[in-house]
Amino acid sequence: MLFVLCLVTIASLVGLSSQRPGVLDEISMLEATNSTLLRYPTDFTQNIVPKAIHSHNDYWRDVPLLTALSFGVASVEADVWLVGETLYVGHEMAALTTDRTFDSLYIQPLLSIIAGQNPKSQFTVNQSSINGVFDTSSTTPLQLLVDMKTDGPSTLPFVLSALQPLRERGYLTTCASNGTCTLGPLVVVGTGNTPLAGIQALSPRDVFFDAPLIALNSTFDITLSPIASTDYEVAVGWSGIGNINGTQLAAIQKYVADAHALGIRARFWDTPGWPIHARNNVWQTLIDNGADWLNADDLEAAATMF
Repeated sequence: MLFVLCLVTIASLVGLSSQRPGVLDEISMLEATNSTLLRYPTDFTQNIVPKAIHSHNDYWRDVPLLTALSFGVASVEADVWLVGETLYVGHEMAALTTDRTFDSLYIQPLLSIIAGQNPKSQFTVNQSSINGVFDTSSTTPLQLLVDMKTDGPSTLPFVLSALQPLRERGYLTTCASNGTCTLGPLVVVGTGNTPLAGIQALSPRDVFFDAPLIALNSTFDITLSPIASTDYEVAVGWSGIGNINGTQLAAIQKYVADAHALGIRARFWDTPGWPIHARNNVWQTLIDNGADWLNADDLEAAATMF
């Protein structure tokens, strides 16, 4: 009897060893072999969902541009300084280095990323549209704010020249003189010392103007200004501690409504950053009342608001 039981046990063990592997085993095997079944060409931003967050002073990140993209941030900002004939990136002159240029930190990475999202293959021969940077939402453009720190009329031509590689590939959103706009993977907006007249003169226009949110008028529309911005402290002033008063709330609602009436998105910059609960109160109030871009320094925290 014991002999029979042993045979049954051995047979059972043999049967177990010959069973098909379970799902976790299959996953491990496929990952271990780096199977082509698990890879696809446009997975650079795999599983990243774009969010209406603006990366204020993006060049301060550990890795400019890429850190923002990793959190799904759909708008980034670069301060540019024209020194000689080169555009350098930094918050102030003392922070500039020869390596950190507008081209090296933004233009070249964007060329590489967007090209990677648009591989040439037998499957894309007839594709007419150009994918943006986000794999989960290929039609969502990345907004690039270029804050011109040096003289605007002198700096603008160099910004336009720096954008030429992106322009040549059709990556820039453009608006023709008749008001017809073509959405590309990038929306470039000049801010800071950017000259309004210089942007108005562009035809076709592929660099736009950051309009004054608290002083909008009929000059501005979506073909000139896809975004309007203002200093939160000046426009609203609520610290986020205690309850917002009626006048402050009405100011947010008015400025947002003014922008939306023109088809323009609203952004409030220099919102309180501390204490954290106050910052979050301000952020939530802006979101609840229609502000389109959440201006943020702490991208990880901002991403949790969506």
